[in-house]
Amino acid sequence: MENNWLESAKKQFVLYKGLGGKAIVQVPEDKLSWQYNSESNSIAIIVKHMVGNMLSRFTDFLITDGEKNWRNRDMEFENEYQTKEEILASWEKGWSCVFGALEPLGSDDLLKTVLIRNEKHTVTEAINRQLAHYAYHSGQIVFLGKMICGEDWHNLSIPRGQSGQFNADKFSGRK
Repeated sequence: MENNWLESAKKQFVLYKGLGGKAIVQVPEDKLSWQYNSESNSIAIIVKHMVGNMLSRFTDFLITDGEKNWRNRDMEFENEYQTKEEILASWEKGWSCVFGALEPLGSDDLLKTVLIRNEKHTVTEAINRQLAHYAYHSGQIVFLGKMICGEDWHNLSIPRGQSGQFNADKFSGRK
């Protein structure tokens, strides 16, 4: 059962990586730093924050506290990216760290204890925590992408008004 949960969690991470990545690709490079207001985050800033979190939480995942002393969380909210390529390379670096930490895990690891900011979590709890965090921010990236692209947005799920056709295709065996 535990291996099924772990495989399911990995699939969910892949899903949210894909959604965020596909949204980033659609947004014009000059709009990746757009902020609705001074209190909101741009796509670039959300990516920087997510990557900082990923590197901190999943580097030496089973060995060290997930809040590394080298992490500067406050700086994650200052955009330093110059190009879309930098943003996408950083996105890949963060996700590679996540998947690199998850891949060797087995069911015997899931009840081990890890620390995040000196708070104890089972490995299962820590993974659930990060899965929710990355889903939250990936959703923000998609939402911002839709706002920025407007009518040029290419849906990442079922387009409006097409649920009936989607379901008919699914139940008929067509893709």
